[in-house]
Amino acid sequence: MFVRLLLQFLKFIGGLIVAVLFVGVGVAATYGTTWARDLPDFRQLDNLNLGAITRVYARDNTPLGTLVTRIGDQKVSRTLVKLDEISPFMTAAIITNEDRRFFQHYGLDPYGIFRQFRRISKSESVQGGSTLTNQLVRNTLLLKEYNLARTPDRKIKEWMLSVQVERAFTKEEILQDYLNVIYWGDGGPVELYGIYAASQAYFGKPPRDLDLAQSVYLTTLVPSPRGRYNNYAAQRGYMRSLLTRMVQDGWVTQEQANAAWKEKLVPRGWQVAYDDAGKLTSATLVDKTAVYQKAVNTVRFPDFVQQVEQELVRRLGRDKVYGSGGLRVYTTLDPRIQLGIEKASLNASIPPRTTLAAVISDPFNGDVLGMVGQKLRPGVTPPEWNNAAQGQRQIGSTIKPLLYTTALSTGKFNQLTERDDKPISFPCSSCAGGVYAPKDFEGEMTNRSMTLREALDRSLNLPTVRLANDVGLPTFFGKLNELGLPPNDGTGLAAALGAVETTPVKMAAAYAPFANGGLYHPPRYITRVTTARGEVLYDVANNVERPHRVWSPQVAYLGLDMIQGVVNDLTTRQGGFSEPARIVGWPVGGKTGTSNGPKDLWFVGVNPYYVGAVWIGIQQGGNMATNIYSGVWAPPIWHDMMVSALNGKAARSFGPPPPGILSVPLPPIGPLQTVQVALLDPAFKDAANTFTDQLPTRPQYREASVGTPDPATTVIYVDRNTGRLATEFTSPDDIAPRRIYTSQLGDYAPDSNVTPLPDESADPAAVKAFNQPGGSLPATAPPSSSPATPATPPAPGSKAPKTGG
Repeated sequence: MFVRLLLQFLKFIGGLIVAVLFVGVGVAATYGTTWARDLPDFRQLDNLNLGAITRVYARDNTPLGTLVTRIGDQKVSRTLVKLDEISPFMTAAIITNEDRRFFQHYGLDPYGIFRQFRRISKSESVQGGSTLTNQLVRNTLLLKEYNLARTPDRKIKEWMLSVQVERAFTKEEILQDYLNVIYWGDGGPVELYGIYAASQAYFGKPPRDLDLAQSVYLTTLVPSPRGRYNNYAAQRGYMRSLLTRMVQDGWVTQEQANAAWKEKLVPRGWQVAYDDAGKLTSATLVDKTAVYQKAVNTVRFPDFVQQVEQELVRRLGRDKVYGSGGLRVYTTLDPRIQLGIEKASLNASIPPRTTLAAVISDPFNGDVLGMVGQKLRPGVTPPEWNNAAQGQRQIGSTIKPLLYTTALSTGKFNQLTERDDKPISFPCSSCAGGVYAPKDFEGEMTNRSMTLREALDRSLNLPTVRLANDVGLPTFFGKLNELGLPPNDGTGLAAALGAVETTPVKMAAAYAPFANGGLYHPPRYITRVTTARGEVLYDVANNVERPHRVWSPQVAYLGLDMIQGVVNDLTTRQGGFSEPARIVGWPVGGKTGTSNGPKDLWFVGVNPYYVGAVWIGIQQGGNMATNIYSGVWAPPIWHDMMVSALNGKAARSFGPPPPGILSVPLPPIGPLQTVQVALLDPAFKDAANTFTDQLPTRPQYREASVGTPDPATTVIYVDRNTGRLATEFTSPDDIAPRRIYTSQLGDYAPDSNVTPLPDESADPAAVKAFNQPGGSLPATAPPSSSPATPATPPAPGSKAPKTGG
């Protein structure tokens, strides 16, 4: 009886155990299926292949560096290296310290897992047990989801992915990837990821040159790089232990270990001393910032490259840039101009606690030629924030030329129109007291009427606000939107005095139409992108984007004339602010700007080759000291960087005025009595609209030749970038004369749909028009067998006015 009861009980217990196991397997299978479905794609590790590195080049094809490789949103390394570019001592030290059975397991180490469970059973902290493969997965594929948090489901996913990775990649590939992604500490502007960054940061050398002592030091940092770096004396104990284990595992001999221990190792930032036996006698951390002076930043001109990366993602998408990688990116940066901007930044004198930003662009195509996002100081790594392209700052009085030019474009105002410099107020529900009552800078009001020319020269607020009210905010704000400077919602008349925020890059783009005849080009950083195999993904020569006309050539010329007056009409003692921007032998136009506080100091200006902007302010925002205004600080920096950019350039003017412009003397008022100003010719009262599609005269080129040219040939002017006929969008620097056979004219047409002209004898006037820069072929050519009277060709560098709707 007892035996039977015992057997029944054992059957019950056995059945219960089977049921529990069955349920457990079912639950595990359910969770396993769910986890497997949620696993990231382990093939993302292919992105760490060295063939996937995206390389960036300047406009002269010199290398600027490589883009930061990413897995998800995680930056993994500044520079990837192959396994054979890493010291054998380094790989041996890593394997010994992190995963001694690396070459024996398949992603999971049973001994390590058992050790973890044993520590858990004893209520001890969990440590060790993770293989190199586990760590690689944790620091890449699972980093975004868990951010290194220790949870059971993360560990299960880590194990599952490790098995997949071990099946798909060789041990050498896994070890190479691990060394390229592992975290090695605080690198200042960026974190130190990868052996290249660590080797440069701590010892200033490439990883192939690391000796045994240096390799052991870097390896023992891995478990806690920030903490261990700060205590070199304690770090020596970890190093001694690792050297002993490397001898035990056969990676190095005892003699090599002894020599490494006696080496007088000095990590960057430390001041240390040893005795002859290798014993540390003193260790002082003298300069922690030294760790990243030569660390991960292997990119030249990082502010610019950062913007290249953003434009690349915008044009091609993140998957193309970070997924496939392996791109070759050719940019607009001119190293000579960039170095000139950097020199101006280094030498710049600016108010206490402030920084600066500066940019130079090509006004004829929008190419950003160089920029700095911070005040540069010798031996100091600047913050990573790029004020030139990222910093949204109030632009102050630099907005005034845009308002005054908008007023001139309406045809209701000219430079001799007068407005009062007297107190005025406007109803304002959001203002204190219910009124908006602006004042001139520092309260210096003349209390008289004056021309718009003088009001802009003196940067007076009261005439400006009156003008804005007369023009109308909808008209003004519409123009600002066309210029890439949209005002914030709710902005009122204060916008006319600079209550608009933008970046130096965009301010330079907004001033470019003054120099190029009225065309707005969005800022551009990239000219060409190819794959490593040469497949073209983007080429500016084939770009369908065209500039937007914001001013007619006449109105653009009037605005240019006004900002040239701002720089040249008055000296600083006479009440001007921009005299320091003058460049001997060169025409210059521009405007200062000072926001309330003052918080921001600006100068934005143009010359016949370039447009540029300078901003000065406090990085975190806030007021500078009192009695500071822009004219003392910003124009000299702009002057210095432009002098460097113009060095070696042939001097030239902005070009003659377009048709419909008169030059008249300004009424004699104080120091302005000899000034000539530009007005629209009354005979061309609608010139602002009539000539909308014309362009300013381009520089003319003549062919130097010997003897009589072949009568079957003619000279055309081509765009060096496209090899086709130069158009209104071609920069003067890119126009070149070419002698070709007349029968080949059609091959050079900018539009492939245009019908070629017959030979010159049949239609000489049309061929002559075609040969002019900006000329074009007619839609249909008259037959050569019958006489034809060609239409009057457009002026050189212009297009025929449009008609109809």
